[in-house]
Amino acid sequence: MVRTRAEKLQRIADRFDPTEPYYDPEGEVLVIRYEGPRGGPGMREMLATTAALYGQGMGSKVALITDGRFSGATRGFCVGHVGPEAAGGGPIALLRDGDTIELDAEAGTLSARLSDEELARRKRDWKPRDPEFTSGYLWKYAQQVGSALKGAVTHPGGAAETACYADY
Repeated sequence: MVRTRAEKLQRIADRFDPTEPYYDPEGEVLVIRYEGPRGGPGMREMLATTAALYGQGMGSKVALITDGRFSGATRGFCVGHVGPEAAGGGPIALLRDGDTIELDAEAGTLSARLSDEELARRKRDWKPRDPEFTSGYLWKYAQQVGSALKGAVTHPGGAAETACYADY
């Protein structure tokens, strides 16, 4: 079990410049959000992020949580496909710098040490981000895509899907 403070990251590009050294303390949980199907849009792969962490000697010293995805080449303590995603106001959107995160790989749990009242207040105060794309295919994709849990289907009504073909 890891219990540590979170460092909030909005997007991959906001944090990882391969020419700059990475100096976060050991034991932190890095949170990369707005990389899910709607927020990306399209669930960008996190291999470059984990490679940058390992390249700077931090790969085994920090954990990474994202609403994005990982490939089979990713290594380290990484949790992906967190949902509901941040772009839809999911719990990952409500985290702030310094929040205590608990990760238990054996029990398969991930939680923030916040009261129900605090989570409700943050949810009430949460506002969606302005979209990066306001026209064209990526805008259309973000408007129609469903959750990663349900296969990120992309048809009109996909965002409201409650089942997908893989469920049958």
